[in-house]
Amino acid sequence: MSMRVLVRTFSELCLTIGTLIVLFVAYVLFWTGVKADGAMDSQIDQLQSEWASGSVAAGDDTGAGESDEAESAPPSPPAYQDGKPFAVMYIPRFGFTWNKPVLEGTKVDTLKKGLGHYASTAQLGQRGNFSVAGHRRTYGDPFKDFPKLRPGDPVVLTDGSTWFTYRIVNKPYKTLPSDIGVIDPVPRKSGLDGPGRYLTLTTCEPEWGHSHRLIVWAHLDATQPVEEGKPEALRS
Repeated sequence: MSMRVLVRTFSELCLTIGTLIVLFVAYVLFWTGVKADGAMDSQIDQLQSEWASGSVAAGDDTGAGESDEAESAPPSPPAYQDGKPFAVMYIPRFGFTWNKPVLEGTKVDTLKKGLGHYASTAQLGQRGNFSVAGHRRTYGDPFKDFPKLRPGDPVVLTDGSTWFTYRIVNKPYKTLPSDIGVIDPVPRKSGLDGPGRYLTLTTCEPEWGHSHRLIVWAHLDATQPVEEGKPEALRS
């Protein structure tokens, strides 16, 4: 085989590989986002349809809250179903149009459809640490702007019957994936003092990697029935 043929063959191979890389990057950056946005919208539509039909159920009352939290806690909800949506989250810091469904579990397929609730942690609004994970990049980039979060920022959720407003207490904290204590009922490094009704958000760090995690913690600040309208944190 002549040198000219070898050079041409090598050039064509490089061109093919380059095209495949470009297509892969386009898939990661664009197509997974398109699919994820559609999936998230579908999950929210499903929830809103269920809520409109009056299928929101309630469990037994768990008792009142503490002085530094909401004045009272709503009834304990029924058990969440693996891979199914049960709430919608709003973070005004990310823009007043930002909203994402929260599903039960943190499996790969679940996080392609929205945010995922760590099944071992507390339920929404209840005593303990309601902990949620989300992709930083790909699959809709739900937590792309995670580093912008600051103490005092509201994180608002609804389960169709109640609005829950949490307040963030720290700047994003960087740690290793093995640091599972960040979702403890009272995370030691959070600065939160004693049992309460807390929220933990987790995502990957760096932006396009997963060697570390970014964490923010929040405490339940207020609750109100949905029939009273949107909470103050969501009024633009």
